[in-house]
Amino acid sequence: QVQLVESGGGLVQPGGSLRLSCAASGSIDTINAMGWYRQAPGKRRELVATITDSGNTNYGDSVKGRFTISRDNAKNSVYLQMNSLKPGDTAVYYCNVEVPGLLLPYDYWGQGTQVTVSS
Repeated sequence: QVQLVESGGGLVQPGGSLRLSCAASGSIDTINAMGWYRQAPGKRRELVATITDSGNTNYGDSVKGRFTISRDNAKNSVYLQMNSLKPGDTAVYYCNVEVPGLLLPYDYWGQGTQVTVSS
């Protein structure tokens, strides 16, 4: 009963910037954390960044210093500011929301938004 809608992806040249957004809607009482993951063709899904309700952030090593995650709790939204983009950042980026479950937390995923970094 939770839907995630991502936007902001597209084509950008190396060194450029993009800002991804993700809005969660539906039956939401509490959110443990929100984050972004990405997957390139033939590769495993990898962590990009996460942020908890308290504001603690965690970044994948490959994006530290270049990407910034933020959230707006009132809007149940999470954002990813991506700067100094590299061709290696090309992937489908997925929004993730973790909510409390009966026994374990439950993850919701967005449909993904394509980010392509190329000249």
